[in-house]
Amino acid sequence: KSSSSSSGAPTPGLCVSGPNACARYLCGLREDLGLMGGTDFEAAKVEQWLDFSWHELEVVLVACTTPASEDEPAVDEQALLAYASADVAQALGALNSALVGATYLASPKASKPTLADAAAIAVVAEVITSKPNLLQGAQLPKSMPHLVRWFMTCASSSAFSAVLGPKPVDAMRKLLGDKGAPVKVGVSAKGKAEAGKEAAAGKAALGTKGPAVGLKAVAADVPALNLKFKRTRTRIVDIVKSQGVGLGDEVTVKGWARTVREANKGKLLFIVLNDGSTPNDLQCVVDATVPGFASCLPSACGGTGASFSVTGAVVASGGKGQALEIQAKQVALIGAVFGGEGEGLTVGGAKYPLSKKGHSFEYMRKMAHLRARTKAYASTQRLRHAMAYATHEFFNERGFLYVHTPLVTGADCEGAGEMFAVTTMLPKDPKGDLPRLKNGEVDYSKDFFGGPAGLTVSGQLNVETHACALSDVYTFGPTFRAEDSHTSRHLAEFWMIEPEIAFAGLQEDMDLAEDYLKHCVHYALSKCMDDLETLQAVEGWDAELVPRLKNLLERPFTRLTYTEAIALLEKEVKAGRATFEEPVSWGIDMASEHERFLAEKLFKGPVIVTNYPKDIKAFYMKLDESGKTVQAMDILVPRIGEIIGGSVREDDFTILKDRAAACGVSEEQLGWYLDLRKYGTVPHAGFGLGFERLVMLVTGVENIRDTIPFPRYPGHCEF
Repeated sequence: KSSSSSSGAPTPGLCVSGPNACARYLCGLREDLGLMGGTDFEAAKVEQWLDFSWHELEVVLVACTTPASEDEPAVDEQALLAYASADVAQALGALNSALVGATYLASPKASKPTLADAAAIAVVAEVITSKPNLLQGAQLPKSMPHLVRWFMTCASSSAFSAVLGPKPVDAMRKLLGDKGAPVKVGVSAKGKAEAGKEAAAGKAALGTKGPAVGLKAVAADVPALNLKFKRTRTRIVDIVKSQGVGLGDEVTVKGWARTVREANKGKLLFIVLNDGSTPNDLQCVVDATVPGFASCLPSACGGTGASFSVTGAVVASGGKGQALEIQAKQVALIGAVFGGEGEGLTVGGAKYPLSKKGHSFEYMRKMAHLRARTKAYASTQRLRHAMAYATHEFFNERGFLYVHTPLVTGADCEGAGEMFAVTTMLPKDPKGDLPRLKNGEVDYSKDFFGGPAGLTVSGQLNVETHACALSDVYTFGPTFRAEDSHTSRHLAEFWMIEPEIAFAGLQEDMDLAEDYLKHCVHYALSKCMDDLETLQAVEGWDAELVPRLKNLLERPFTRLTYTEAIALLEKEVKAGRATFEEPVSWGIDMASEHERFLAEKLFKGPVIVTNYPKDIKAFYMKLDESGKTVQAMDILVPRIGEIIGGSVREDDFTILKDRAAACGVSEEQLGWYLDLRKYGTVPHAGFGLGFERLVMLVTGVENIRDTIPFPRYPGHCEF
């Protein structure tokens, strides 16, 4: 921007940000980038640092670098510079203090820069390159190592360097006494003592809240990335949300036709495209004079489902329900639909499986290879992706390590024996027999793994080994259950998220589970509202999807014991307010009808039920003092029932061995697991969440088979 002189003429070359209103507005256009922080607290911190950058630094910078106008009184420039330098030194010192133990300004936990960092680094870059020199009172880098580390971290990244250019980094290197070699803040022989003192001071300032960020927290000598990938098209989501694309811009879009319609006696085509980036479609208007017009006529392309490339200008649309459209200048048919009459090898849409009319979910499961082209399913898959991203983001921000646990295992985690067998011993000759022992049992010593093996039912036991060394870990991968279940809540192949926290008990386990679930729901509401509203509008879907998700965030989860929950259910039955297919009594493994009644009817929101009877839970769960119940917890949510199950793990060697034996799991099978209790045992806890149930929660999908691309359940293993 340019400021104006007293005469009203702009002063060229002067960079002034004003009150940052423009930056705030731009951040609002791209909320998915999280430039205002991930929480209300972080947003407030961003606002604070925006004001700080303006009032404490930029105003001073402008005062010292703006040429005086002819009608202004003369000032003592040396005195002004001295005052300004003192103010700058004080402001930079405040920045340095704020960055002790923090990578970025928004909060100590922030994992990526925000608008606060962008505003601050822009003005700091101006300060260190300004003429006159405003750093006379600021001893960089000796007295401000955290500021230097933050500056080099941001300025060396590709995004910042693309805007700032090399000048600020070169200026900082010069201040560091570097003639061009890679920057290593605080690692010179002279600076090691100071680095140790700074790290200790940072640790003391942080207390027990987290690790100190010392001078070597960021390797500033890492070369900048030279990224090459670039799309040859503009995504439709970037057009409909005006993300870097404006009216009049020429773009090329590519996608699949929702509809292809002729108008004006065949002289005009309306091609409605979708490329999967958004639930919103984009209409392309093609005049008969546009190159490629003839190949895109319905008779030539097959209509719905055909793929196109359209180049043209973004213009305001006069059509109902759309703000923008493409006025085509060039169009090309990429792939026609060969679904004509007869053998279906001619161009046409008569036999295209996804004609314009609606289809049932049952039908679409038979067309799993094509159902990603339907609106509701595509929104479900975008939300599935968002939940996977939110999961990794949540645990990474809290210092958890992602551990890959095996899919093939010799241990039955649940002790239920519902595992798919993995073997190479099935004879090629159908009449042949398996290798057997003298007692007639199968001789698994001849098998590939030298013993019985199966597909894992859970990664928990394996991930516990790493929790007992790396402290906080999680696994996120496919699991399998050979359970002959045909309900809308079960799959034979599904994904599980299983965190494990060392030195923790049931309280920490519950808190982590609630925080995680709320984080995922918050992410969906913050980043995926278009898809949520699309699903909410589907006839027969969850019409209260968005309000229900907001309700989940607005209050703490209700917490009660299993004994209290059973008592409440018995009370409702006795009063005639509830009837259940399965009778309610203490000791039952609550069915979905009981769980949903608690969440939907009694508490109208998520419920955490704790301390279940030991006889209905797994052998590894820690016993309560009574010996009748275990330190377990389940989270129940409306419409689904149980979504998370977790517990404190038994950390006593003898008790765990006895419990495993009682459940039919031998010490020989779990020797390695028992070793964790022999060699430096620690209390630890964790939980498991069926990822598809999380997708059900945030999408409102009623059948779990519609949350995963290719569902596996009894009798079905197509594709």
